[in-house]
Amino acid sequence: MKLAVEFPSVSYREGPAMVVRMAKGIEDIGFDQLDIFDHVVMGFDEVAGRAKSPYSARMPILEALMTLSYAAAVTERIGLGTEVLVLPQRQPVLVAKQFSTLDTLSGGRARLGVGVGWQAAEYEALGERFDDRGKRMDEAIELIRACWRDERIDFDGAAYQAKAMGMEPKPPQGGDLPIWIGGNSPPAFRRIGTYGNGWLAGSFTEREVAKRAMDAIREAAVAAGRDPEAIGWQGMIAPPPRPGDDKAKSFYSEPDQVAARAVEMKAMGFQAVAMNATAIFQSGARSVTQILDVLQSLHDRLRAEVG
Repeated sequence: MKLAVEFPSVSYREGPAMVVRMAKGIEDIGFDQLDIFDHVVMGFDEVAGRAKSPYSARMPILEALMTLSYAAAVTERIGLGTEVLVLPQRQPVLVAKQFSTLDTLSGGRARLGVGVGWQAAEYEALGERFDDRGKRMDEAIELIRACWRDERIDFDGAAYQAKAMGMEPKPPQGGDLPIWIGGNSPPAFRRIGTYGNGWLAGSFTEREVAKRAMDAIREAAVAAGRDPEAIGWQGMIAPPPRPGDDKAKSFYSEPDQVAARAVEMKAMGFQAVAMNATAIFQSGARSVTQILDVLQSLHDRLRAEVG
């Protein structure tokens, strides 16, 4: 089973050298994938009419692609990806260029993980529309693939256009650079089956719920003329803790619980599980060194339990 780590932006507080140590340490321990989540800004809740955020506006978040590039320069083997980049609030041709460059400079280790996001205020701050983000997401994925694949890019969509353009260098993985998609809704399942190389799922505790989601994704793949068995499955061992949820914050301090959840998710059909290193920080490992110590222990335990 593949083991991923969701990179802890909080590591920046100990300085750039410790961000390097965190990235290298995750690879040296033996993890297969280093992922980082994406928010550019987070809204304060006191604005009238704004939906309450599940996370604090003061939560430290390093920019995803800059951080992955930093990690690429100091690692050699580990996969590098986003979980997930909020694609419709970013310009897709630029995203295609950024990931092509990341793939080139990392020697073909990039994976683009995308989702539609949930924070309307963040879209507003970035000058992008929120209400049609799903439709634009579909177009953006098609355009990004064209940028990676085609010598001459011609794309005429409702939201995005490119006429007789070229993008070089192409990524080492070419048009096959994997795009994994997050989400837990019927539109997300259709999108994964139609466009995705894999599903970046949340945390599941009920096998039947996960099965229904996977079946919906496979059905969408068949409808799109794709091989449903080629789709990959990665899930979070536990969701990110939210303010006030002390039980979630203590999850990673109990190795038996972490291992049991990984075993459950493997039985559900997941081929990879991701551990949230920020949650490990919240559980009591308050430094880069301590987080890496916990990751080493959990990695060894999970390798013994799920391979």
